[in-house]
Amino acid sequence: MPMTRARKKDEVADLRARFEGSELVVVTHNTGLTSREMVEFRAKLRENGAGFKTTKNTLAKIALKGTRFEGMADKFAGPTGIATSADPVVAAKVAQDYAKEHPKLVIVGGALGETMLDAKGVEQLASMPSLDELRGKLVGLLVAPATKVARVLQAPAQQMVGVTKAYSEK
Repeated sequence: MPMTRARKKDEVADLRARFEGSELVVVTHNTGLTSREMVEFRAKLRENGAGFKTTKNTLAKIALKGTRFEGMADKFAGPTGIATSADPVVAAKVAQDYAKEHPKLVIVGGALGETMLDAKGVEQLASMPSLDELRGKLVGLLVAPATKVARVLQAPAQQMVGVTKAYSEK
């Protein structure tokens, strides 16, 4: 059943909102995946704060116009879907991991802001730590010096107590 004009406008508006609210867009081909596998893929993306939408290429190209992702319009050919995320790594990481397990999911390319990525670029991006992982490492680095300073300051006091205890036992 063909889409009505109103439905197409809604679809373009939805896609534009996705593009504008995302830092990363990954374009995939998903021919051959079962509906159960697609539901599983969408669920994994949602768990990590990302989303997925199967697209009509003509509508996606219209929605891309005027956005920072406009340069990736050539990637929309064939049975495409888009994984999007506000985190600059999450969508790539989840899509790459899922594609390893399910070879029928093919990553075509994507865009990180205005930077266009091919499939290799998305793969390299997926190997980077996410913002949450980086924040965790940063907090660890900030806390580590304070912990070391506390240990150094406590060491002389502990030694003093040990020496005093040894003299009192004599």
